[in-house]
Amino acid sequence: QVQLVESGGGLVQAGGSLRLSCAASGRRFYAMAWFRQAPRKEREFVAASGWSSSSIYYADSVKGRFTISRDNAKHTVYLQMNSLNPEDTAVYYCAADPDAQTGVRLTTPGAYDYWGQGTQVTVSS
Repeated sequence: QVQLVESGGGLVQAGGSLRLSCAASGRRFYAMAWFRQAPRKEREFVAASGWSSSSIYYADSVKGRFTISRDNAKHTVYLQMNSLNPEDTAVYYCAADPDAQTGVRLTTPGAYDYWGQGTQVTVSS
């Protein structure tokens, strides 16, 4: 049974940091990513990683502040979030796909067959 389990969300003050984790089980995933959805907004791309660090993508809104990384031995992807601001408040979702996709497609929700349940991140001003 395939499962993606996120953790690490919470409440933080503006300027603070959080680290999200997503542990995958059930199969090996080539592409892993983070998306987020704020209230009354559509789900948006945050960051994605292919199997190696050479295929990493970020949304413009998080470049320089967020870092995606993965531990393939542990089937886990991380999102280190620094310099958080209230606009980062959202439910953050982990996404994964077993296919060897590359390029800009990794930034689209349609590239991923598997999703976690989401973890809430709230940034207070």
